[in-house]
Amino acid sequence: MDDGAQEPAEDDGLRDRLRRLRWRMSGAWGIPTFLLATLAGTVIINLLPIAGQSSSVVGAFLLCGFANLVVLGAIAPIAGWWLRRLHPELPRAVAADRAGTGLMVGLLGGLVALGVAHHGSVVAAGDADARQLQAVRDYLRRQAPPEYVQNIGNESVWKQSDVLNRTCVPGNDPRKHLCVYADLSGPTPTIRVDPDQQPNSVLAGPDNPGRQGR
Repeated sequence: MDDGAQEPAEDDGLRDRLRRLRWRMSGAWGIPTFLLATLAGTVIINLLPIAGQSSSVVGAFLLCGFANLVVLGAIAPIAGWWLRRLHPELPRAVAADRAGTGLMVGLLGGLVALGVAHHGSVVAAGDADARQLQAVRDYLRRQAPPEYVQNIGNESVWKQSDVLNRTCVPGNDPRKHLCVYADLSGPTPTIRVDPDQQPNSVLAGPDNPGRQGR
């Protein structure tokens, strides 16, 4: 008799434990999604920059990680509260976890949309840079001394603005480059020789984000 009386209680306890385990499992997607969303966002921003012409891996990783932390720490609890109003049976932690997971996935979609929208600007800037470099090379072939002409293809470019670049080509003396400014503000690039022969690596610094090449 006693054993029979205990069985329903044991069954209820087992069901409670299984129910709690189910809720715990259903509310355990936040951290895995955070890691995957941060890595996926880094790849997306590198393939489809949302600003400028390119993005570094470290910069994209930090941006995505910070954005996802804000989602998990600040936005997900508020969104979870709203979700519980629609589904009162959800525990608070599970609701916040589900809301945060959905928001991080939505953030990835937003990055893709921003990258696609900005892609036209990236292509246009790349075309402008190509026109500038070709104009500089044509100028060098016509007017530069042979020691610089032979190094065409080894130029460094310091992009000072959207319409002004400083392009340098090395000569026999590594301390003295032939440098020209290419102005893209007009219908065709305008070339002006810079009397300062210091290479871009000296004037701009090796880590200047606008500097390209050696």
